Amino acid sequence: MAPQLPSRDHVTHHQVPAGARLSLNSVGRQYADRWVLRNLDLEIDPGSFVSFLGPSGVGKSTLLRIIAGLEQPSAGTVTLHGSGPDPVTARMMFQEDRLLPWLSIEDNVGLGTTGRKGEARSLLRAVGLDGRGDAWPAELSGGQKQRVALARALLHHPELLLLDEPFGSLDAITRINMQQLVERLWMEQPRTVLLVTHDVEEALVLSDRVLVLTSGAVGRDLRIDLPRGERRGHPRLVAWKEEILQDLLDPAAAS
Repeated sequence: MAPQLPSRDHVTHHQVPAGARLSLNSVGRQYADRWVLRNLDLEIDPGSFVSFLGPSGVGKSTLLRIIAGLEQPSAGTVTLHGSGPDPVTARMMFQEDRLLPWLSIEDNVGLGTTGRKGEARSLLRAVGLDGRGDAWPAELSGGQKQRVALARALLHHPELLLLDEPFGSLDAITRINMQQLVERLWMEQPRTVLLVTHDVEEALVLSDRVLVLTSGAVGRDLRIDLPRGERRGHPRLVAWKEEILQDLLDPAAAS
């Protein structure tokens, strides 16, 4: 999880305040003779929390990997506008925790850095693992490992945090706990967060904006204006959930 992302040769950088702004211009991705993404135009505001939903194979994770620089687009451009003169700091968190079993928890958090043990310990406190820095990954539960993975991503103070189904393998209660943790940390230190998920309610509860991908493009762009903390079970959220599920159940959505 959260490796140092490779250089993004297809991404250009400009300076604007308040974190990472993302611009996609006619982005497409082709595999053999199939276009997974087609002419995707998108503007994402700095500091926003945006979720991507869609059927399997529609291009959600592919889009996240293109933004991360892990894949090149077949067409179009991606532009990240950062809050300083340096390239945007981005980190990606995957469904697998990707911890190294031969390193302690603290060393996993600080992987690739030097002189930041104090900060690593502070982040472990922030994610509810105070005092577990000397433990080994095998001693932790799945949810605890994902907390370590999140701490490792946050150690680099990313302006852009990319979450590719990070809670998909967790049980329901642990998943809700992780959702609440991510939301709290995002509110304490705003950054742009992009989440790929198959969980419609998760997207609606966490996000400012939900984008439903259908047929390789944005089929629905929903702005969530409900107060945080009042969303679960809210009638409007329930209605949105049903509408999105109908979108996702449409056989044409994944074509």
